[in-house]
Amino acid sequence: MADKKGSEKKVLSISYWSKDKVTCPICKKAFEKEIMRSGNGRMIAGSLTDELHRNFERSAKYGLVYPLIYEVGVCPNCLASFFWSDFNEKITPEDQDKIFEQSDKRKKAVENIFPYFNLKKERTLYDGAAMYLLALMTYDCMSDYAIPTLKQAIISLRLAWLCKDLNQHCADHNFDFVSQSFYSKALYFYQQAVIVEKEEKSSTLANMGPDMDKNYGWDGVIYLCGLLEYKYGQQDDLQLRLKKLNESKTAIARIFGLGKSSKNKPGPLLEHARNLYDNLSKLVNDDEF
Repeated sequence: MADKKGSEKKVLSISYWSKDKVTCPICKKAFEKEIMRSGNGRMIAGSLTDELHRNFERSAKYGLVYPLIYEVGVCPNCLASFFWSDFNEKITPEDQDKIFEQSDKRKKAVENIFPYFNLKKERTLYDGAAMYLLALMTYDCMSDYAIPTLKQAIISLRLAWLCKDLNQHCADHNFDFVSQSFYSKALYFYQQAVIVEKEEKSSTLANMGPDMDKNYGWDGVIYLCGLLEYKYGQQDDLQLRLKKLNESKTAIARIFGLGKSSKNKPGPLLEHARNLYDNLSKLVNDDEF
């Protein structure tokens, strides 16, 4: 009977701990890596939002799952956090020192928003959001070679999504306000990633997401710069807003060839780009391309 219960528990689990430990590149301590199990109906892909975020439907067996939360790792010793692939990348001694010295700062900052996060058990949506915030602060300590700005853009956008999900579970904890804050950060970092492209070589990042199911590449970055400006940009200075929206419209039209033949860019990104272009045109009172 015990074996049967143990087997059922394993089948119903969302994640498992890898046999191979990960070595933190900052403090050199080893820790266990949690990996999400795949298959058996754990992930039921739903709609794709205009923010290129893949929704997942509730599974009768597993309930709601959040695959995104397993995409980053955190060292429980020094609270350095990266995308898993970056744990194997070379980090300069200067950046290592800076990241290590700010361990307490990261801990205090994250506890202000996620005071009960836990790194010693299977992660929840709450823990996963806290881990992304730790990653956002870790990449803030890194130099151009790590392409930190675009990674912070992706992380900020994912944090906005995760906090929006948290707000659905506990609407009285202001996670809707926190989500809006991360949308504003995402807007800033996406636009900065384009500005610093030459220094950081942002367009060479292997996977630009922004979600984990598909890589929309640099075209996706340009699209998100415009979309986030349209949805979350400042509205106090109307002339500045119209100027930025018009610049976004021009950039999207140039990238996606709107108004011309767009057969070489099929799929949902082109459809969303067309919709955004139309919305931007209405706002800036200019329907001509």
